[in-house]
Amino acid sequence: MSRYALSAVLLGVVLLCAGRPALAQEAKVDTDQAKLFEKFEKTLNNVALVGSFTIVGRDDKNAKPERYEISNVRKLEEGDLWLFNARIKYGDKDVKIPMPLEVKWAGKTPVITLDNTTIPGLGTFSSHVVIDGDKYAGTWTHGEVSGHLFGTIEKLEEK
Repeated sequence: MSRYALSAVLLGVVLLCAGRPALAQEAKVDTDQAKLFEKFEKTLNNVALVGSFTIVGRDDKNAKPERYEISNVRKLEEGDLWLFNARIKYGDKDVKIPMPLEVKWAGKTPVITLDNTTIPGLGTFSSHVVIDGDKYAGTWTHGEVSGHLFGTIEKLEEK
């Protein structure tokens, strides 16, 4: 066997062996992701997000109450989409609606993301809401109006 042929064989063996840790790492990532998804579902199934929202630029800086009840969430097959079955209450609005929303991950922290998303009966919104244990916080935009939102995640009693 020539020196070049031997080098090619050795290089092939090295490349094959190098791929094995990568495969193990991919399996670990899949397992870690599945655990994150499971925790996210558990955190947001049968809960109420109870808190406040503010409006940027208003003289009245007092936060207004808000409440979002989520009966359940589940991962959809398409990309980062999750189906949220929710009841949204703010101001004079009170609607139950299924919403496919993107959930992005900042490391192990989920961020619910709306980008010019139309919610029937409510309007078009952009929002980024971080879920951190039993708390949530984020920003929102609705047309020319925007603000902040924050509060706690409370488990609802089983019906």
